[in-house]
Amino acid sequence: MDFGKTANFAEIDFTLRPEPDFNKIVLPGHSTSKLLFYSGATGWSMPSWKGRVYPAGVKTKDFLYHYSRQFNTIEFNTTHYRIPNEKTITQWYQQSASDFRFCPKMPQQISHRRDLGIESGQLRLFIEKISLLEEKLGPVFVQFPPYFGPDSLPALQKLLDQIPVGFRIAIELRHPEWFSGNLALQKIVEKLHQNGHGMVITDVAGRRDVLHMHLSGNFSMIRFVGNSLHHTDYQRIDSWIERIKDWAACGLGEIYFFGHEPDNLLAPELAAYIYGKIREEKTIQTRGPILLDPGNGQISLFD
Repeated sequence: MDFGKTANFAEIDFTLRPEPDFNKIVLPGHSTSKLLFYSGATGWSMPSWKGRVYPAGVKTKDFLYHYSRQFNTIEFNTTHYRIPNEKTITQWYQQSASDFRFCPKMPQQISHRRDLGIESGQLRLFIEKISLLEEKLGPVFVQFPPYFGPDSLPALQKLLDQIPVGFRIAIELRHPEWFSGNLALQKIVEKLHQNGHGMVITDVAGRRDVLHMHLSGNFSMIRFVGNSLHHTDYQRIDSWIERIKDWAACGLGEIYFFGHEPDNLLAPELAAYIYGKIREEKTIQTRGPILLDPGNGQISLFD
């Protein structure tokens, strides 16, 4: 992920922003059940994870099987480039763990087209196909291009009107004008709230404006961009865990947390650190990776 990257991250103020006022409307204010915390990476095709995340002798065709038993979700970039066929989706469903959740990225022929795939039929086709994941389908990640600004709000409304009930999306906005202090962001948060959809919160060093902290539904999708496990990565994660505890206590239902590290190499260590910090929380239900050393013994990243 190159968006918002900077070489001067050590000088960045990584403090999380305060809660927007609208979060008080979205959150019930109390918890009646545990928050479901899903944590994952951006792909499972990682031969370098053999002997550390996957068994040393695992075959490529079995990567998903082992990935889904270490992580419980994935920011699924494959779907950004093409709509998968039914056979492929069925294989994903069958190979993945029962509590696993796919968060596929909306195809770019939808998110990056003027008609948002409505007139072309691509939106309908994608929803039809990806819904074959059934209960393993998490929120669909919609990454709008940098030129998708507040003047595109009517197009977004048309998109929302085409989304069937129960099919959830989470949108990431990048155009700086959304975060310039006008009412555009508030309007989009309200529209998403009315339809049960979510905002993506992106924590990246070079674009602190996209760390908006807005909640619009009963779930949140967080994209955390780390810096090769620099000590600031751990400090930032510790701050996120405290915020997540607060949201759990106030009744948020689900969080999908995706850790980005350069080339996806250290994402398992980041996820294992998160799991180690959060696994004992009584208000949160989760699971996370148990990493292996070369001799297949467990690595402990926490006390």
